Amino acid sequence: MKKLLLDYEICNRCPACVVRCSYDFHPANNGIFSLREEIALTLTCRRCENNPCVQACPNQALQRLEGRIRRSLVMCVSCKSCSLACPFGTILPDLVPYLASRCDLCQGPRLEEKRRFVCVESCPYGALRLVEEKTLEGMKNLYPVNETLVVKAINWLDLYGVKK
Repeated sequence: MKKLLLDYEICNRCPACVVRCSYDFHPANNGIFSLREEIALTLTCRRCENNPCVQACPNQALQRLEGRIRRSLVMCVSCKSCSLACPFGTILPDLVPYLASRCDLCQGPRLEEKRRFVCVESCPYGALRLVEEKTLEGMKNLYPVNETLVVKAINWLDLYGVKK
């Protein structure tokens, strides 16, 4: 079975995201942004004790819930204060867009169509790939998100054995 592999280390070094998306519900959608934000806040966030990103948000759009930072898309005005306040650069400015985008991992009607995973075809840097499940065996820093998506990222908390 093939999986979508998102290599977050490559994705984070891209000069500008040029990945396209086949999401039908609005043409400006670029689902990769929602995936990158989720990865940043779930895996690469260092979970600072004083939460400078949360403190910097003028609209209380960021909250720390169950140990993780969550962003309210309704309350966020994309001022990028959280990005400036993050001491580790985890919250990149382009991860806080004013218009929300969502990735549905090409589920539903596109599942059988040729338009599935346009993101893989349009990523010139190789950050997104379709790989066989066997290829993933033995690779380090892999985190399965669901049946379709696997993320390769350095989880700083795991790396240093921090439990938060």
